Amino acid sequence: MTKAHTVVEFPVRSAQPLPTGSAEILKLDGVSFAYDDRTILNSVAFSIRRGEIVSLLGPSGCGKTTILNIIAGFLAPTSGYAFIAGTEITGPGPDRGVVFQSYALFDWMTVEDNIAFSLICARRPAAERREVARRMAALVGLTGSERAYPYQLSGGMRQRCGLARVLAANPKLMLMDEPFAAVDVQTREALQEEILRIQQETGCTIVFVTHSIEEAVFLSHRIFLLTDLASGLFLEFDVDLPQPRWSAENRLHENFIALREKIYRGMRKAEQPQRRTEDVS
Repeated sequence: MTKAHTVVEFPVRSAQPLPTGSAEILKLDGVSFAYDDRTILNSVAFSIRRGEIVSLLGPSGCGKTTILNIIAGFLAPTSGYAFIAGTEITGPGPDRGVVFQSYALFDWMTVEDNIAFSLICARRPAAERREVARRMAALVGLTGSERAYPYQLSGGMRQRCGLARVLAANPKLMLMDEPFAAVDVQTREALQEEILRIQQETGCTIVFVTHSIEEAVFLSHRIFLLTDLASGLFLEFDVDLPQPRWSAENRLHENFIALREKIYRGMRKAEQPQRRTEDVS
């Protein structure tokens, strides 16, 4: 039977209790952001538990990357606060790592040096850098490519390198901004499965930005469908899929199909008022 998924409208706090042993790692408290008299976010509030994967889902321009940039410390909220592990976010920091949509690799560096970049900046010993880089390369499936340069890699391998670089810094929170948008469907699905396997192994917390319903359902423990952040509103969905979560068969599971349909209908319903406004104008 398909589980009945909880749908919550905000700005009220999530009613879902924190499970035993899983502490709150990220909290947004009444966060607003505006520029040029345009409101992007208004009093947005939510929290994320340690070890969760939460997807921010919505069309282009809905504010999902703005939220990610506030969490990363690249943008300061107009009002409200963002906290990581109880500390206010006032700028970028090593406790957060970002995997970008573009590969963002240094072309003149080998895979090993790209992965170890944060350790190079921290002036860690060469032996430690090499050991960590090779361990992270193995984790993401790049063993044997450590001495290659980015131009010698496929798109999927480049994104694996970017992922390994973030993992090498051992952040409390990984932020992923549509990281698989530039690769083909088969590679994208393989990378999604890899993310779940790595998350299971490392226990890292991930905030994942996507416009793909299928990607959000496959990857996430929870999904925030960003319907109207200018009013502080979004919908929350719990995801209930079998273990192991990285199994490709989950894309055919009845819960996957049912939740994909439910989110699709929610997204279309949220678009209707906007379309009516555009028709009038």
